[in-house]
Amino acid sequence: MLITPEEVIAYSVFEAVKSRPENLLQHDILEAETEIQSIVGHNLSDEKYQPLPEKVKLALLKMAQYFALINSDESIVKGYKSEKIGDYSYTLGDGQTIQKPEVENLLKDFVEDPNVPPDGKGSVLLRVRAL
Repeated sequence: MLITPEEVIAYSVFEAVKSRPENLLQHDILEAETEIQSIVGHNLSDEKYQPLPEKVKLALLKMAQYFALINSDESIVKGYKSEKIGDYSYTLGDGQTIQKPEVENLLKDFVEDPNVPPDGKGSVLLRVRAL
């Protein structure tokens, strides 16, 4: 894993995340890593990303916290309109859910297009038809 459950607990201000069992936080982190990997288009465990850049780490922490909150909150699954978690309370409108954190700006420097070679110079195939 790229981040640890202890780092997620230290980052979060939500009691539901802080009291979540470590094995469940590991699952939340795995979901977060999968989500981040789908955004950047590659695996961030490569040695060129070690140590992990701070922007990537922050994006992972935000996403892991999101999954920990979602996975620990029965009211979201049951469709309740309001819920209180510790000192934090929220109200959801009909059909709305807590939204994923927007981490694309944090990760934009790490996105790799699989269609562009590592040297950055792509090739173009052009077919021309005579008139």
